[in-house]
Amino acid sequence: MSAMRVDAKVVMLGKESVGKTSLVERYVHHRFLVGPYQNTIGAAFVAKPIQVGEKVITLGIWDTAGSERYEAMSRIYYRGARAAIVCYDLTDSSSFQRARFWVKELQNCEEHCKIYLCGTKNDLIQGDRSLRQIDYHDAQDFAEEIGAQHFETSSKTGNNVDELFQKVAEDYNDTAFQYMTGLCPYLSEIYGK
Repeated sequence: MSAMRVDAKVVMLGKESVGKTSLVERYVHHRFLVGPYQNTIGAAFVAKPIQVGEKVITLGIWDTAGSERYEAMSRIYYRGARAAIVCYDLTDSSSFQRARFWVKELQNCEEHCKIYLCGTKNDLIQGDRSLRQIDYHDAQDFAEEIGAQHFETSSKTGNNVDELFQKVAEDYNDTAFQYMTGLCPYLSEIYGK
């Protein structure tokens, strides 16, 4: 019997240059590109299947532009998202304030969207602790306040990147069918739930 396939829409949100594209690049292609990135315009899309139990969850990842001029466009991309990875740069306190903005947006517009708070560029603070501008406990407290999982990642080293996306897939696997079967009782017979 082949694995059941389920698609999950995941959106990446956060201030420009926090490392959203690098996270996606590390997760999907297992690489870190050195040099200046060309800023994302609008959004980029990539899909990656991941095995969770007997299901294959295909994460449809929307990497949105972080520039405020694309803010209205980002709202279009996160519509209908089941998960949002809200990123901030551990070395940039203004990016954490922007992450708070995106969390409020999601809470107001996408009530069924699960939020993951992601501190990026952990490798930089490992090399020089004085570069950290967002205290771990402050970010963790905020994550608990909004009911989010909190990760500190490094796209350069790969630290916690796979774990972040694995958690998204596992959570989607745990909740998606409960949500669907609540809407359509006959689906529980089809999927054996």
